[in-house]
Amino acid sequence: MTKFRLLLAAPFLAAMAFSGAAHAHAKLVKSTPAANAVVAKPTKIVLTFNEKLIAKFATTTLTMTAMPGMKDHAPMKISGVTSAMSKDGKTLTLTMRRALMPGTYQLRWHAAGADTHRMEGSFQFSVK
Repeated sequence: MTKFRLLLAAPFLAAMAFSGAAHAHAKLVKSTPAANAVVAKPTKIVLTFNEKLIAKFATTTLTMTAMPGMKDHAPMKISGVTSAMSKDGKTLTLTMRRALMPGTYQLRWHAAGADTHRMEGSFQFSVK
């Protein structure tokens, strides 16, 4: 009877083993600048994901959250940022018209991979 149960359970166990691949989501695995980094006047930001993204679902928002010497500086969205997807679809490069000024920035991203599940995240970095 034990062999019979094992035979019945085999398809279920196989389905469970492969279900992780079906539920994979796009995740940010690397960024330049990195989270919490202090950098000198970048002109681009590079985001690398664990899987190919669907380009129309890949969006970002860059906001300056603090400026040196201005304690009450309100968050300011940075405009004039263009984005380009790599050929393999895993890397999104943001290019600014001019280098970022000294301050603290937050980058929010939204992305979806093959499963079309929209993921999001954010990180901060500072410019000296």
